[in-house]
Formats: sequence, structure tokens, C-alpha cells
Amino acid sequence: MSQRHVDPDTLLLKMPSLRAVKAFVAAAKYQSFTRAAEALCVSQAAISRQIRELEEYLNAPLFLRAGRAVELTTAGLVFFDASQISFVNIAQAAERIRNAPTDKQVLTVSCSPAFSALWLSNHIQEFRLKNPDIKLNLITTQNFQAKEPGVEPDIVISKFASVGEGYKVYPLCHDVIYPVCSPEYLRRNPVVESLVELRNAALLDLSPYGRSGVAEHVDWSVWLAFQNIDIDERSLDSPPIFQANDYNLIINMVLSSQGVALGWNQLVGHMVDTGQLVKPVREQVTLRNSLHYLACKENNENEDACARVRDWVMSKFSWWKVQGRNA
Repeated sequence: MSQRHVDPDTLLLKMPSLRAVKAFVAAAKYQSFTRAAEALCVSQAAISRQIRELEEYLNAPLFLRAGRAVELTTAGLVFFDASQISFVNIAQAAERIRNAPTDKQVLTVSCSPAFSALWLSNHIQEFRLKNPDIKLNLITTQNFQAKEPGVEPDIVISKFASVGEGYKVYPLCHDVIYPVCSPEYLRRNPVVESLVELRNAALLDLSPYGRSGVAEHVDWSVWLAFQNIDIDERSLDSPPIFQANDYNLIINMVLSSQGVALGWNQLVGHMVDTGQLVKPVREQVTLRNSLHYLACKENNENEDACARVRDWVMSKFSWWKVQGRNA
């Protein structure tokens, strides 16, 4: 059987020496050939030689020499931006591979930053104690349709019923949304126990981009409309409505008594249960036509570990407890 001929790889052939690029990145980072040599445990002469060879290869000066200090030229800035990002990616990938435990099953779990910070952080210790043989690699994202290059999550927790081929999807919960504030804010502003007065309070709102990872169509104007309250009729002396795309920021502002926000039960319910947050009114909105889901990759070499993570997460959600496995 004859060997297949391989044409020259022009991309790889055009690549400069990685050793020279490493020396360049260190010199640019520390703005000194001497400090770069110390950081890489080589001689200053080696750093100078590598950078000189790189400049000759690129046919462009990369540094302006001013005594012992160096500054990047315009070409140097362009090359540093690209090479630093590449080296960081290479180093992180190498570290993940090098430190991958041989005695543990490693699962990649993808979820929103809000779910990670407000739900997972409050429950994950229990899972880790009960499942010491499983290591969770957590990736947070707002865009579940665009996966991180080279990463194929084993578990995806999101509001999307489809996150790609090869996943089996399990419903977790409906959106149950109600206002929340701190006990201190309610003590200072008892009038917010009225829906009409709540409309005039210091309202903290998720921007449309922020809602894309939580529940797309519900903001204060929509929630109040469910209660037949028009947000446009707010008092003229009402404080401006604060908007941000970061739900963690919104909740931290609520915890520090800066206003009232809409609380998604799956994210803030435990804070209400422990008294960190209170519901100033009893009204809530349940979106029966939308669900949050857990997607589990099928035909996975870590099938047992995936099933244990899946069952543990689903055991925490009342919808699944009520509906049962055959829902």
C-alpha cells in the first residue's frame, strides 16, 4: 500500500519559532529583556537573540530600546495581542490535560452565570461530598448555541429545549417570578407591600440581553402588566429604573437594600427561604408555556457520572418531583 503524499502545510511553515515568540511575549509583558530572562530561567543573551531572529523573520522592529527598558512598537503591539492570547489558550489547554485526574470521571457542565452563582454555588458542596469520584468542570455562558471551541459539555442547564444533536432533554421547572427585596428595604419602605406603590419604588431590572439567559420576555413592565398595573403611570418623583445585563449584580444590589428586583424562583428561592430576601407582595407570575431544561449527552463514556449529576440536579426541582419521570 503506497503512502499518501502530503503537500507542504503553508500555515505551519509560515509560523515563526514558538521559542522566539515565547521570549517576545515575556519581554513585552515585563518590558525588560533582563526580567524576561529571569522569568523564563534563561540568559539575557538568549532572549535578545530570539527576539532579534523574530524581528528578522517578521521584517519589522518589535521593540524600541531605551536603556534597559523596552517599549513595544506599533507592530509589536499587534503581534503581542495575538501571541499572548494564543499562548494563554495553549497553556490552559495543556494544564487541563496535564492535571486531568486518572481516578476521577471529569464532566463538563454548562449553565448561565446566574444559575452558577445563585443556584449551583449553594448546592454543589452536597454533590461533591456524595460523589468524590466525579470532578465537575463548570463553564458559564449566555450563548448556549455557540459552544467554546474544543469543548463539548456533558450536561447543559438552560432554558433551551434543544442545545444540539446527541443530547436527551429533561424539563426542570417553569419560570415562577415575583418581586424580592431585602428585609431592611421593606422595613424602610413598607408602602411597597402595595402593588401600586411597588410600581413607584426603586426598581432594578434586567436588560433584554441579561434576560436572554434567564427568561426572555419578562421585565418590570411585563410583570406589572400581568397585575393590571401600567408602569408608565409611575409617579414623576419615582427614582429611575436601574437596568443591567448581569443578574448577579442585580441580586447583590437587592441584598444591599438598594431596591426591588424580580426574582426567578429557581435562582432566589433559597434566599427567600433563609430570610435573606423577602417578597413585598404575594403576587407572582408563572410562565406555563416555558420551561428550564437539563440536557444530558447520550452515548457518553461517562454515562454513569452523567446520570448521577442529572438525577441529583433534577431531585432539587419541585416540577420534576410533581410530574415524575414519565412527564
